[in-house]
Amino acid sequence: MSEHPIFDICVEPIELFKLLKIANMVGGGGEAKTMISEGNVLVNNNVVVQKRKKIRHGDIIEYNGNIIEIAYNPAKKSAEFINTVVLASKKEQRKKRAKSKARALSSETNTTP
Repeated sequence: MSEHPIFDICVEPIELFKLLKIANMVGGGGEAKTMISEGNVLVNNNVVVQKRKKIRHGDIIEYNGNIIEIAYNPAKKSAEFINTVVLASKKEQRKKRAKSKARALSSETNTTP
């Protein structure tokens, strides 16, 4: 049995800053990114400064005296998890599509005589 509280994730891997937000270890994503970049977060007893560090089953996260162990449980999805991870990735996909459309339109206008 683990000596740390277990935190279930339903998507693996998950980015560190999103995990801190979902686990309510920080107030928001911006705070999570700041704390990570300042070297205040440990992953498996190592200081991590990568905001998008991939976290997987069995990793141990430590921040501000709180320690959690990550467990992969695909059946457990919370509303906050869906808002933070699933909707955020859909938003990123829309941004990528919009950028590629903008590039295509600008290249078409540049090549027209």
